[in-house]
Amino acid sequence: MTPPRRSVHVRVPATSANLGPGFDTLGLALSAYDELTVTTLPEGELEIEVSGSGAEHIPRDGSHLIVRAIRHVFADVDRPAPGLRLVAHNGVPHGRGLGSSGAAVSAGVLAAKGLLEGEVELSENDLLRLATELEGHPDNVAPALFGGLTIAWMDETGPQHKKLLVHRGVAPVVFVPETTMSTSLARTLQPLQVPREDAVFNVSRSALLIAALTQSPELLLAATDDKLHQNYRAEAMPETNRLVQALRAEGFAAVVSGAGPSVLVLADGPGRRLEAAELVAQIADTPWDALMLAVDFKGGTVREVPVGAE
Repeated sequence: MTPPRRSVHVRVPATSANLGPGFDTLGLALSAYDELTVTTLPEGELEIEVSGSGAEHIPRDGSHLIVRAIRHVFADVDRPAPGLRLVAHNGVPHGRGLGSSGAAVSAGVLAAKGLLEGEVELSENDLLRLATELEGHPDNVAPALFGGLTIAWMDETGPQHKKLLVHRGVAPVVFVPETTMSTSLARTLQPLQVPREDAVFNVSRSALLIAALTQSPELLLAATDDKLHQNYRAEAMPETNRLVQALRAEGFAAVVSGAGPSVLVLADGPGRRLEAAELVAQIADTPWDALMLAVDFKGGTVREVPVGAE
């Protein structure tokens, strides 16, 4: 007997990981979104439509990251994967350090959760584990799935997370260049060992950053200082590094967003982020798009929709 067709709509936010000192640990959900509708088809069939950022480079076969994520979940719960029709719009810039791969993985995991509703119940821990298995680390998928500011870590049972609410005075702005950066390449630029004093420096700043983002935004400049990863990647992203340094010299809490090359400014109020945008327009040698974003507190969502409502 052929199972009835089902269709779900998924919305997943962009994310910025690291936030300066919180390498591979801290992540923030931001109000730019990937949206998709996934509809089941007879087993073996696959249809993919993609628009938005990076659409021309995205595969239309089983190697598509969302399709891989859906199939990964079905295999994990020992259910046969259905055929799929995927209609997606990418609102998260691709290859810019805003968690596009984490958003795709999270979207696929949430889509599978929706398609399995009533058959299999997936907990938050299940969703984070499944997404991390594909992404390789939880710092982007945790805020994409759950929203807000997340602290992610690994223990003997797998990936864990804690979600925190961000102070309403924090006003993010992301400066996005035309160029892209490979996360895998960025990771090869870091040494396996760092000086002890640098490690201690980052521990102190990471702790301070939690306080700054949740209680005391006036401490954001000091709290976003870093000696663990950004300086090692600077040579590969000279324009990004120049912009970060120029913004910080003027008192803005600027960091490399994820693996770059975008620059995230955690401004202390909307007025300050407008000042940051004006400064970038004055000093930048190449175009940078200023995205005035909010912190997304909700995270990824999934809901069932009538079949054919793409």
